[in-house]
Amino acid sequence: MLMSEEVRTRIRDYRLERGLTQDDLAQAVGVSRQSINAIERGRYTPSLPLALRFAQFFRCSTDELFQLKENERHVE
Repeated sequence: MLMSEEVRTRIRDYRLERGLTQDDLAQAVGVSRQSINAIERGRYTPSLPLALRFAQFFRCSTDELFQLKENERHVE
């Protein structure tokens, strides 16, 4: 049995609660709108510096924005 890790994010929730577009958030944290889209869809895990910029922007902890979910995968 092999454990894989998936990061869940609440970036989209926080962004929508503040009435921001993906482009607004992208400009605020210094990335492309496509990066925000990929992060929100779980296709890209942000670097630690970017995760910290999100937390600083939203004035919350990184733990509030990102959670680690472990999935079990069986290897044959």
